[in-house]
Amino acid sequence: MNVFGLAFLDAMMCGFGAVVLLYMVINSAVGVRAGELTGDLQGEVDRLEAEVLEGVKNLVELRNTVEETERERQTTSGLSRRLIEVLKEIEEELATFEETTLAKKEHLNKLKTDIQSLEEETKRLAARVPSDETPGDKLRAFVGDGDRQYLTGLKVGGDRIFILLDRSASMLDDQIVNIVRRRNQSDEIKLNAPKWRRAVSTVDWLTTQIPRDSRFQIYAFHDSAGPVVEGTAGQWLDGGSPEALNDAVAAVRSLVPGGGTNLYRALEAVAAMRPAPDNLLLLVDGLPTQGRNPAKGGTVSAKQRLKLFERAVAGLPSRIPVNVILFPMEGDPRAASSYWRLALASGGSFLSPSKDWP
Repeated sequence: MNVFGLAFLDAMMCGFGAVVLLYMVINSAVGVRAGELTGDLQGEVDRLEAEVLEGVKNLVELRNTVEETERERQTTSGLSRRLIEVLKEIEEELATFEETTLAKKEHLNKLKTDIQSLEEETKRLAARVPSDETPGDKLRAFVGDGDRQYLTGLKVGGDRIFILLDRSASMLDDQIVNIVRRRNQSDEIKLNAPKWRRAVSTVDWLTTQIPRDSRFQIYAFHDSAGPVVEGTAGQWLDGGSPEALNDAVAAVRSLVPGGGTNLYRALEAVAAMRPAPDNLLLLVDGLPTQGRNPAKGGTVSAKQRLKLFERAVAGLPSRIPVNVILFPMEGDPRAASSYWRLALASGGSFLSPSKDWP
């Protein structure tokens, strides 16, 4: 009896076919599921790659920022060292300035002592002068307050008398702090400044001393120079005319102080007069702060002011006596000696009046 017949083979092939069919079904499901998982994973991979690229980009920007910060740090470090050097230089300059200021104060105190001694000697000598005065021939009169017995040595004479008045901002007061305060105030306050009123009164007094047969001119200067009476530039006025004298004094009283002190332009105007003056009366309070060319910096040192003074007086015509009336101000100790030497060298006189003169 043969057990492996056709029926058995059929059964075996059917079973094998069933297994193959089951494998195909399972493999198809696995392929679909694998495709779904692969798609999800690929999306995640793409997202991670994008994040990596963004991170690399940010890393590059951070590196650039770090490099820029390092360059700025190096620059700042160099600036810090330079700043420290500048601070050291400033400290050295301040130390030098303090020493110079102390020397100037000592010099100023000595000058004050000398002036006080001269005033006492003047009063002593004035006490010996007889009180009876002979009548004069002046066209104008000047009436002031206080004791008028002063020893000046000032000669208001000559055929052509030139009065030069400083009308810069420093003529507002003797102290720098008050000068800065007053120059920012109204014109009415500036006109009533005590120092400026003294200067105007001095010009008024000088006009009373001008001889009848003389000619005169009054110029005022600050940043520039010009006649106080408009339209009279380069002209000589009649000293025998009361109207001309009164008009000139009225013009001086209307001037408002301001600006810098340009002595170069002032003496340049004196040199331009034809014929030249034979007597120059200079009313000033300190060394100039401006010259022929504008100053390069905001401030002018004492040494620079002295150089500006020397350059200005170098252009003054020879053989003209310069009579200086100085209204000294704070912080300019070289002014007195400089103007005194100018008056001495030119054959003029030097006067630093008290506060109640004239």
